[in-house]
Amino acid sequence: MKHTFFLCLMVLLTGCDLFVSQEKKTRELVEQEMVAIDWNEVDSYPLFANCDETLTKAGQRACFEQEVLSYFTKALEHVKLTPVSGQDTLVQVDFLVDREGQVSILEIQKTADTDEQLPDFDAMIADVLEHMPKLQPALKRGIPVKARFRIPIVLGTVK
Repeated sequence: MKHTFFLCLMVLLTGCDLFVSQEKKTRELVEQEMVAIDWNEVDSYPLFANCDETLTKAGQRACFEQEVLSYFTKALEHVKLTPVSGQDTLVQVDFLVDREGQVSILEIQKTADTDEQLPDFDAMIADVLEHMPKLQPALKRGIPVKARFRIPIVLGTVK
């Protein structure tokens, strides 16, 4: 009898996992998966209507960047600066594509000379982003996510 009681007690003590709820096990698995996900990388980039969603990730990125740059190029082709150091001016535009595909400016990094010569430059950039066609948002594991991008813009100089 003692052996049977001891055996039952051992089974109960080692089999405690049987009594752990499915919810707790599921939560632990989800937490492990969340840690393993690289949240700085998307599975697919935001896409314009004319970009092919069956492209590779690199192809999607190239199409997205090419389209964004073409919109900036068209809108800013007339913008010229008087050279200060004899070189073209580099401006960095950080923007966010949200879960709905809407674009918003996060930051524009430019020189004081650019600010002085083009006081309405930020408004021009905002206008370009506002008038771009609607985007499909970036995806992570099939779920729309926010994605941050930086586009370098080279402003030519008047010679």
